[in-house]
Amino acid sequence: MGLCRWTIKVVVLTTVFSSLLPVRADEHDHKYTDKEEVVLWMNTVGPYHNRQETYKYFSLPFCVGTKKTISHYHETLGEALQGVELEFSGLDIKFKDEVMQTTYCDIELDKPKRDAFVYAIKNHYWYQMYIDDLPIWGIVGEADENGEDYYLWTYKKLEIGHNGNRIVDVNLTSEGKVKLVPNTRIPMSYSVKWKKSDVKFEDRFDKYLDPSFFQHRIHWFSIFNSFMMVIFLVGLVSMILMRTLRKDYARYSKEEEMDDMDRDLGDEYGWKQVHGDVFRPSSHPLIFSSLIGSGCQIFSVSLIVIVLAMIEDLYTERGSMLSTAIFVYAATSPVNGYFGGSLYAKQGGRRWIKQMFIGAFLIPAMVCGTAFFINFIAIYYHASRAIPFGTMVAVCCICFFVILPLNLVGTILGRNLSGQPNFPCRVNAVPRPIPEKKWFMEPAVIVCLGGILPFGSIFIEMYFIFTSFWAYKIYYVYGFMMLVLVILCIVTVCVTIVCTYFLLNAEDYRWQWTSFLSAASTAVYVYMYSFYYYFFKTKMYGLFQTSFYFGYMAVFSTALGIMCGAVGYMGTSAFVRKIYTNVKID
Repeated sequence: MGLCRWTIKVVVLTTVFSSLLPVRADEHDHKYTDKEEVVLWMNTVGPYHNRQETYKYFSLPFCVGTKKTISHYHETLGEALQGVELEFSGLDIKFKDEVMQTTYCDIELDKPKRDAFVYAIKNHYWYQMYIDDLPIWGIVGEADENGEDYYLWTYKKLEIGHNGNRIVDVNLTSEGKVKLVPNTRIPMSYSVKWKKSDVKFEDRFDKYLDPSFFQHRIHWFSIFNSFMMVIFLVGLVSMILMRTLRKDYARYSKEEEMDDMDRDLGDEYGWKQVHGDVFRPSSHPLIFSSLIGSGCQIFSVSLIVIVLAMIEDLYTERGSMLSTAIFVYAATSPVNGYFGGSLYAKQGGRRWIKQMFIGAFLIPAMVCGTAFFINFIAIYYHASRAIPFGTMVAVCCICFFVILPLNLVGTILGRNLSGQPNFPCRVNAVPRPIPEKKWFMEPAVIVCLGGILPFGSIFIEMYFIFTSFWAYKIYYVYGFMMLVLVILCIVTVCVTIVCTYFLLNAEDYRWQWTSFLSAASTAVYVYMYSFYYYFFKTKMYGLFQTSFYFGYMAVFSTALGIMCGAVGYMGTSAFVRKIYTNVKID
C-alpha cells in the first residue's frame, strides 16, 4: 500500500510538469453516452465561517451508498495541497437516467453519532460535493428556534442539466428534515432528475461567479482612483525631478567653470557630493542580492500567472491555480538566479554559491516553514488540510531537482553576462562621513512612510482578493488584477525614486536598502489591513482557522513586500545610474 502511494505521488509530480496548465482532475473528457456512469464525489465538510477548516465528508457519521465499484481517480498536486479529499458517495447515477426518491442507506443513530451531528449543526457545518467537476454545496442540518432540537437533512434532491452529451448544470435541494433522537434509525435518500439546458459547456461555471460583487461600481471607481493617482504622481515626480535636476545640473556646470579657489570657497552640497560613495556595495550584499532576485522572480510569477488566468479560466478546475503557480515559480527560477547573481557579482561578492542557495530557497523555505507549522495544527484537528507526507516529498523534490538547478543556470548567466561593476562613478576607498540631517530625512522614517501610497493604490483590490480566498467567492476579474499590478509597480517606483533623491540630496548614500525597504514596507500595511479584515469582515474562529489565516497572510504580505522592494530598487537603480551618468565628475 505504501509503495502504491509513493507511485501515485511520483506520477502526480510528473503530471504537474508535463504541461503548462494542469490536466483535468476527472477521469473522463466530460462527454457521456446514455446510461453511462456519472460519479458523485463527496469532498469535505466544515463550519461555514471557517472556509479552510475542512474535514473529510465521512468524518461525520454519514452512511455510504450501496454501489461499491468505481473507476480509478487521480489527484493533482494542487488538490493535495488544498485539502481536496474526494470520496465516492456510493450513489448509483447514470447519464439521463432519472431516479425517483430512493433510500440508499440507514444511519444507526446512537448517542456518539447524534453528538457529532449536533456539534456540526451548532457550528453551521455544510458539505461540498462534485459532479463532473461542478461543485455542489449542502447544509448538514438546522436547529429549531429555541436551539433545543436539532434536525438532519436526509433527502438529497439532485437536478442535473445537460446540453447534448455534456453536463452543464447541477442543483441540490436538501429536504427530508428529521429530528435527531438517540437510538433511532434514519434513512438517507436521494433522487436524480435530468433536464435539457441551453447553457453552453464553456459557460457552465458562470452561475458560480458574482458579477454584482466583483464588477460593482466601487471596484471600477477604485481602479479609476488608483489610475488618477498614478497620473498625478508620475506628473508630480517628473515635474519636480526635471526642474530640480535641471537646476542641479546648471549649478554643477557653473561650478566646473570656477577655479579651484572659488570652488573651495563655494557652498558645495547635494547629491553630486556623494558620487564617490553612491555605488558603494550595500551592507550585507549576500542577503540583499538574494532578496532582489527573489523579488524579481515573484514579479515574473505574478505577471505570468495573471496572464494565464486571463487567457484560460483556471478557476474551472480544482487546484489548477495553485498547480500553475507552482509550475511557473519553478520554471522562472533562472530569473531569480540571473538578477540575484549579477547584483551580487557587481557588489564584489565572492561566495556566489552560498548566495545562490539562499536565493533559491528563500521563498520556498518561508512557505514550507509556515505550511509545516500549520500542518501540525491540521493534524491535531484531523483536518483535510493536513498535507500528506508524500506531497511534502514531492514539493521538496521540486525544490531540489527543478528550482535549484535552474537557479544555478540563471546565476551563472547573470555573473557572466551582467556581473561586471560598470558604474558611471568610481567608488572611493574611504567612505564619506554622513552629515546630520533633519529627522524626517532619516532612512528609518523614509522606510515607514514609503509604503503608504503603494498600499493606498491597492487596498480596495485587497478586499476583493481576500474575500475570494477567505470567503465563498470565485475571483475571475484578472484584468482588474493586471491593472492593479501595473499601477502598484508605477507608484512604487515613483515613490522610491523621490525618497532616494531626497536621501542623496541630504548626502546620505545608503540608498540601496532604503529604496528596497521603503517599497517593501507596503507589506506591513497589507498585513495590518488583514487584521482589520479578520476582525470586522469575517466571523472566523478557532485555533486552526486563526493560525491558518494569519500564517498565510504573513507569507502573502512578505512575498508582496519582497516583490515591491525589488521593483522599487530596480527602478531607483536605473534612476541613480542615469543622473550620475549625466554629471561630469572629476
